[in-house]
Amino acid sequence: MNDPVLQRSEAYDINTAPPLPDLFCYQALGEEQAVGHFALASESALSISYNGINQAVMMVTPGNLEDFVRGFSLSTGMVHSFREIYDIEITAACESHHAAVEISNRAFWAMKQNRRQLAGTSGCGICGVEALEQALPQLEPLQPAPLPRTSSLEGLRERIRLAQVAARQSGALHAALYANPAGEIILCREDIGRHNALDKLIGAMATDEIDPRDGFAVMTSRCSLELIHKAVRARIGTLVTLSAPTALTVQWARRNHLNLIHFPKHSPARCYSPAP
Repeated sequence: MNDPVLQRSEAYDINTAPPLPDLFCYQALGEEQAVGHFALASESALSISYNGINQAVMMVTPGNLEDFVRGFSLSTGMVHSFREIYDIEITAACESHHAAVEISNRAFWAMKQNRRQLAGTSGCGICGVEALEQALPQLEPLQPAPLPRTSSLEGLRERIRLAQVAARQSGALHAALYANPAGEIILCREDIGRHNALDKLIGAMATDEIDPRDGFAVMTSRCSLELIHKAVRARIGTLVTLSAPTALTVQWARRNHLNLIHFPKHSPARCYSPAP
């Protein structure tokens, strides 16, 4: 086992689907001469600059990077509208990527006034913020949206499983998905970070000109407060999560008129926001 990599992904477009996971060999401990192989999720460092000023370094899953940059820029408050993003140029190196983003002068001035250094991790989405106001920001509440029909949630877990192409091969990936009012999965974005996956979905919805109040967004991960921030900033009307929300998450969803639904594995869907 000189080289642990048996198979590497073929060339791919960094702005479309992620590359196929690399196939690694391993030795099963306790079983003499037992060697197997398994596909592992891809990971890359992505640096982002706005109008030439370096702003953040994130660990992401390659692929759909323009979607990610658009969603990240909006959901973190770098811009307040996709119209403020003029251009995105992404370059790739061996184990890293760089996104050079051109934004409006107004957005750039606001960014410099409130500049913060974001932590370069895919874990906690608010690690590294410099002020409490950035961890608990003032959001513009949504206009209440109708709840999805119960029938649109039937069989949802199986539809999610089929849509998660990369995760079926490698695991270790979160997914953010958009379902139309009938419950059909229209978009799926996968990433090692749950916040990254939602940012990719937000960017993809903007590219496809999907009204975020139609249908609903789905997260396969736990529902943390930062996901509420991102959903409200992206004007998503309904968020469905496969893991239970926290008490603070429910309070913020209710305060900002975001429909929040938990979809347990063995129980009917539970609507926490709006309040019953």
